[in-house]
Amino acid sequence: MQITINDWIEDFSGSGWVWYLKRLSGNDTLANGSHQAGPYMPKDLLFLVFPSLNRPEIRNPDVLFNIVVDSHSDFREVRAVWYNNRLHSLSGTRNEARLTGFGGSESALLDPENTGALTAFAFLPEGKNNSRECHIWVCRDALEEEYLEDITGPIEPGKGKIWTSDSLFKREGEDVSRTSCRLMPEEIPVQWYSKYPAGNEVIAKTIEMRPFDGQRLSPDNRLIRRRRCEYEIYQSLEEAVELPLIKKGFNSIESFISLAQTILQRRKSRSGHSLELHTRNILIEENFIEGIHFSFQPESEDGKTPDFLFPSELAYKNPSFPDTKLRMLALKTTCKDRWRQILNEADRIKEKHLLTLQEGVSENQFKEMILSNVRLVVPSPLVSHYPQGIRQHLVSLESFIGDLRLLAI
Repeated sequence: MQITINDWIEDFSGSGWVWYLKRLSGNDTLANGSHQAGPYMPKDLLFLVFPSLNRPEIRNPDVLFNIVVDSHSDFREVRAVWYNNRLHSLSGTRNEARLTGFGGSESALLDPENTGALTAFAFLPEGKNNSRECHIWVCRDALEEEYLEDITGPIEPGKGKIWTSDSLFKREGEDVSRTSCRLMPEEIPVQWYSKYPAGNEVIAKTIEMRPFDGQRLSPDNRLIRRRRCEYEIYQSLEEAVELPLIKKGFNSIESFISLAQTILQRRKSRSGHSLELHTRNILIEENFIEGIHFSFQPESEDGKTPDFLFPSELAYKNPSFPDTKLRMLALKTTCKDRWRQILNEADRIKEKHLLTLQEGVSENQFKEMILSNVRLVVPSPLVSHYPQGIRQHLVSLESFIGDLRLLAI
């Protein structure tokens, strides 16, 4: 009998298990034809769970371990290898870890239809008997994703997370240099310690640290850069405020659960509004330069509120304003199983534009979008994650704004 996600979480979230969570990109699956051997995982994670892999004195050391994709009833033996010829040859160029042996398209992890799916890898680190084990859950719908994110906090495209049951703040590849936006405790605004800032306050701090620089950075790169910066600011605040409370300990299980739930719900709320606030600020900047007018979260029809209407809600509701000069833009951080939600927004506008940060979609899903008159708007740094045949049909944020500029002429 196939287990449920609730069973899986209960079985593999106890002491000793190390989780790695990510949303499968087009480079992880076979969606973009890159023929990568398996989902990418950071080298430090593999060293953590398989210490015997960390043998720099050996050329390309490897370990074999068993995986069970419990969500799809799949079992196989895979190989982790550290390609380290850079350490053994002056001409060597590689110093990276890879996984192989997932079974090609037969594996749910490489299935193009699972591009964008939230996936949890639960590792049981090597023990004294050198046993190695990994259980995997590939979320099959939005409800399963919510179950996981209620525990771990939001997992955004391109941002993997290492999670254990005793840590809320562990993360991958932390950069504390000044090139990042991480703040020292004394750099955090004093008022934020007594009351968490609203989303627009964090965005304002982000823009302060990553200001508008005229046309030197395209809207696409500005969006990606600021999103990364905002994430680092929020991590700084969360650690400064919550970590001391956690270190003090708890008098009851209920008090621990209450704090954990508060932290996780606050994370989900921030993540849910981040993309729309960043996009709004970029459009304001473009309006200043290019005269791009828009309405933010207007009412198109009764009970329908698209994220953006161009040039305005007033123009949309004016029957004499030409349909051909109207545009709408919806926002979905991840669009797998969510893109259909926009089909009934803004009835006057046949072609719906959808901005997403998801790193790739399958060709079948993309065909469905095209048949439904949905055009994907993808920041240019993420385009390489999409199948080769799809890339030419994607619209960058800069190109979308350029279209708006032509409509205003």
